[in-house]
Amino acid sequence: MNLATALAALPADAPLCVAFSGGGDSMALLHAVAATRPAKLRALHVNHGLQQSSDDWARRCASFCDGLGVQLTVVRVQVDGASGQGPEAAARDARYAAFAAHLGEDEVLLLAHHRDDQVETVLLKLLRGAGPAGLGGIPSSRPLGRGRLLRPLLNVPQAQLRQYLDRHRLTPVEDPSNADHAIARSYLRAEIVPRLARHWPQAAESIVHAANASAAAADFIEGNWRQACQALDRGGALDAAGWLALHEALRVPLLEAWLHGRGLRAPTTAQRRQLEAQIAHAAADRVPCVGWRDTEVHVWRGGLHAVRRHPPPPAHWEAPWNGDALTVPGGAMLQAEAGSSLPGLTVRLRRGGERIRPAGEAHTRELRDLFQRDAVPPWRRQRLPLLFIGPELVAVPGLWWSTEALPWIESVHVAHVND
Repeated sequence: MNLATALAALPADAPLCVAFSGGGDSMALLHAVAATRPAKLRALHVNHGLQQSSDDWARRCASFCDGLGVQLTVVRVQVDGASGQGPEAAARDARYAAFAAHLGEDEVLLLAHHRDDQVETVLLKLLRGAGPAGLGGIPSSRPLGRGRLLRPLLNVPQAQLRQYLDRHRLTPVEDPSNADHAIARSYLRAEIVPRLARHWPQAAESIVHAANASAAAADFIEGNWRQACQALDRGGALDAAGWLALHEALRVPLLEAWLHGRGLRAPTTAQRRQLEAQIAHAAADRVPCVGWRDTEVHVWRGGLHAVRRHPPPPAHWEAPWNGDALTVPGGAMLQAEAGSSLPGLTVRLRRGGERIRPAGEAHTRELRDLFQRDAVPPWRRQRLPLLFIGPELVAVPGLWWSTEALPWIESVHVAHVND
């Protein structure tokens, strides 16, 4: 496919926004779109602040857009260097978050990824042991923010973009990281892909063809695991035995999507296998837990329950409480309605042996028995805020309260954050 054909397929009436880094690929795309579709066109530049010349790049992008008569929005982002995923991935996350935040209603964001980018991506995924979804490479489009992301050049060789730059005498920004062979993609681009092309001249076409076949297979698999996910849903939990019985081709992406939908991270292969072993071999009276980074998956009452990992609450923590917003160690938030009349309360966490007589019941009972009777998840029990008047437990907000708490308990609200 050539550049003109690719641009002719752009949506006819949608407003367009080109992600413009100042590099050669995005410069060719922006210049070509501005020449053919100047109406409803703008550009968006993300300044990561990772290079000394980042601000100069932004100024050069602004100057280029001024020359085209295209409005440019410059967004400065903070890259989370402590995320543990590496600088490239952290910068990508920050960039796409900025894209999503600044995309208008029904606006189409154009990215300049081309066929050579697709080849490099598929090779990188292959070397990392990816399955069909990863080997499908870069998707041509997907929803993003209030609009949609589109990559119109995925079938266009980069050589055509370079020819376009030369023909129009355009001078792009040169990112020094492109020459850093310590970066896997840069090494592939400079050393491996040219050797493949010399030995197999059709290598790029073959790899892209394989990527398209993998993407089709991944779409088929996704339809099946999504259907299975609906069947295995247990009110936010996942049927453990049913998940384990799935073919691995469905089991792995289903778990990853289920966790990502809760804002949690997917496990490594070793961690997933540990979870599978716990489901298969744990005794019925046990509550296995497999954790990684910020995520825990508990196996309880036949279900998988995914929660955010919290540090252990401090021993013997307690605090006086007058109804103002109070963050309780372990993730809970307490607050009473404005103007509420509360007695002198102390908030504690569970220490063991606490007892309460719930309003309407004849006997005082240990919290341990109430937890089991009312199926309170074990991982939440140590983090529940307990309300005391003096030495007496009078309420576990949202669960049980004594007769003494009846006049004011309805004004108390508790939220379990990231639970």
